Amino acid sequence: MKRLFLYGNAADYPNYCAAFAALNAEVVTDAPERCDALLLPGGADIHPRFYGQEIAGARDIGEARDEAELALARQFIAERRPIFGVCRGLQLINVALGGTLHQHIEHHDAIDEKETVHPVYTDDAFFTALYGPRFHVNSWHHQSIDRLGEGLRPILWADDGCIEAVRHETLPILAVQWHPERLCLALARPDAVDGAQLLSAVLQAF
Repeated sequence: MKRLFLYGNAADYPNYCAAFAALNAEVVTDAPERCDALLLPGGADIHPRFYGQEIAGARDIGEARDEAELALARQFIAERRPIFGVCRGLQLINVALGGTLHQHIEHHDAIDEKETVHPVYTDDAFFTALYGPRFHVNSWHHQSIDRLGEGLRPILWADDGCIEAVRHETLPILAVQWHPERLCLALARPDAVDGAQLLSAVLQAF
């Protein structure tokens, strides 16, 4: 059974835990040195000071989590160990590698507390094999990558140009801006892809 390390309280991330448990993997919050990968989940905005900016659209900031997850990301990067990021996790990986963020964008956030769905496109072999060159994903974010972090390559985009996934050119790092953990099991929906396919592929790759 593969183990993914997550900073914080696992009970705060039931969708991630359930999705990976269904794939015979475990999300844990101790002993990162004994885990197969680092999981960086969604959540609040990263304080802009970590990428050299003043607050200009960022909200619901938690700097203690920022500091802890940035330290973990940089540790795993230095050790060349696998990292998988989701939403905020993608943004945090980008910041850890020296990139910056758009602090606020339109048309990607939830509407009346419900996730929106939109098409994305790719020419990346990994995603094309899973879902084809164009498919629909969920969306619940109001920030996105601006300047890419060192070594990151965009591999999935929304029609408005928003980067929806990145991989590292030489390290085992993959991250998505959408939420596959909320597109599987009881949360699967007919108007978007099956998130379990991506999570399963990530576990096999790592």
